[in-house]
Amino acid sequence: MSPRLLIVEDEVPLADSLRAGLAREGYEVDVVYDGASAVTMLSQGSWDIVVLDRDLPVLHGDFVARFLRDQHSPVRLLMLTAAAEPSDEIAGLDLGADDYLTKPFDYDVLLARLRALARRIGEPPGGYELGALRVDPRARRVWLDDVEVHLRPREFAVLLELLRAGGAAVSPASLFDSVWGPEDPTDEAVVKTVIHSLRKKLGADSITTIHGVGYRMDP
Repeated sequence: MSPRLLIVEDEVPLADSLRAGLAREGYEVDVVYDGASAVTMLSQGSWDIVVLDRDLPVLHGDFVARFLRDQHSPVRLLMLTAAAEPSDEIAGLDLGADDYLTKPFDYDVLLARLRALARRIGEPPGGYELGALRVDPRARRVWLDDVEVHLRPREFAVLLELLRAGGAAVSPASLFDSVWGPEDPTDEAVVKTVIHSLRKKLGADSITTIHGVGYRMDP
C-alpha cells in the first residue's frame, strides 16, 4: 500500500506542486494550507507521513507538531522551514519532528528523506528494548540500565537506524544516506566518528563492527 502523505504548507503554488509531483511518485497525497486545518484533518483521519511547514498562518507549525506529540501519534513528521540555524533544527527535532529540511530544498533530497521516513512506518509504539538499552523514538530519549543517556541528534539517528535493522549489519554508506542525506558535503568517515561516540556512551560492546560489511547492534 502506498504511504499516505499530508502536506501542510501555506505557499499554495509550492504545496500544489508537491502534491502533483509526489502523487506521480506513488504517494497518496492530501494538502492543507494552515495549521488549524492541519489539526482538524489530523483529528479526523490518519496519515503515514506529514510534511509540515513551520511558519504557518492561523496556528503555527510548532503547535501542530506538539499536537501530534501529545496525541502520541505514530505519524512520521518532516518539518520544513526557512530557518537554517542549528538551533532551529534542534528546536524542530525536540518538538517531535523525525526530520528537518530547510527551504529552499532540492526535490530529490525531499524524495530521499520521504523514502527514509517511509521505512520507519510501523515502528513499535513502545520503542525499542535491547538488553539494558531502551529507546523512545518519538520522545527521542535513551536509557541504559534505567539511567537516561543524552545523545546528539546525529548519534540518536544512527542508533535508530541500527535498531531498525533488527540485528542485521548496516553499511556505513546506508547509515550516511539515511542520517546525513545526499545533500551533505561530508562523507562516510563521519559515520565512524559517530559510532565511536555511541560506544563511549552506550558501552564499548554495544555496537559490533562486521569488517567489510558494517555495524550491528548487540544486546
